[in-house]
Amino acid sequence: MKVLGAVRASRRTPAVQAAKAFLATIAAWLLASWLIPHGPPPVFAAIAALLVVQPSLNQSYLKALERSAGVIAGVVVASLVALAIPDPVWALPVAVGGAILLAWALRMTAGTSNQAGISALLVIALGAATPSYAFDRVIETVLGAVIGFVVNLALVPPVAVAPAREAIERLGEELARSLERLADALGTTNSRAELESLMVQARLLRPMRDAAESALDAAADSLALNPRGRQHREAIAAQRALLGTFTSLIRQTVGMTRAFYDHHDDEIAREPAVPGIATQLRAAAHDVRLRVRRSVPDAPETRTLPALTDPLTVDPPTGPHWILIGSLLEDLRRVHGELAEPLDGDRMAG
Repeated sequence: MKVLGAVRASRRTPAVQAAKAFLATIAAWLLASWLIPHGPPPVFAAIAALLVVQPSLNQSYLKALERSAGVIAGVVVASLVALAIPDPVWALPVAVGGAILLAWALRMTAGTSNQAGISALLVIALGAATPSYAFDRVIETVLGAVIGFVVNLALVPPVAVAPAREAIERLGEELARSLERLADALGTTNSRAELESLMVQARLLRPMRDAAESALDAAADSLALNPRGRQHREAIAAQRALLGTFTSLIRQTVGMTRAFYDHHDDEIAREPAVPGIATQLRAAAHDVRLRVRRSVPDAPETRTLPALTDPLTVDPPTGPHWILIGSLLEDLRRVHGELAEPLDGDRMAG
């Protein structure tokens, strides 16, 4: 399973992205063959075009620069080494080592350094290291990189907004369920296994929050240099603001669950304040879902109002339960502060 996880993604690459990679590779091969007819097959152009077609235009641009810089460094070093050492058996390791050393000295990225070494290896292995060969390979690589970028730009430039929105929606729903689970647990007796499960489920909100942030970063990256980006930037900004709200709520939810876990006993359910606290937790879950619904673009208007608005009056807790009751009330106050703002202007991704 670990081997499969290393080579398989969580979701399949969009078919249009695979098609663009194929079209860019074929176009680079044909165009390079036409522009440089007398020479080896345009392998450099095809590889450059294939690698430059990335999930976002910003990544395509960076990959094009990385690929071009690496090829130039590797080809130049290999050509100079081939002129000084005609025997390819000795020239190959010297050229590869020299290209990697040059990339290291220039503080190039790991990808650029690897590309420099690969380009030097190909130049020596193909046995055609001459000044004109080196120049042709550089032109060929730049041509392939440009074609890859243009194809990615012209044919439905990728926008990763939907996965980010889905991640926020999943996070909001799980946050609401965690609040409801805690409300249910407050009013009943709970076994140790049930308390452990409650705590584990609350803690899982943190990796979900990190995944949502990564999805938002990917969405923002996909909008850079993208002509389709303008219509989505406000939505991403609103989703990021919503994630900030959820981050605070997750902190409070995990804290309340931890307090209940640490101070639980079978008498807590009989505390006069518990029903009111449970009602407030369910109201908070309702308002979390309301925020998520209003963050969805083109969602239908709703007359549903925030539920976490009524004041909570509690009787003094008995015995040692005041620690838990006080902790829950303070966290509820903070939750209320996050959710009690007016939602009329909160049309987050319209």
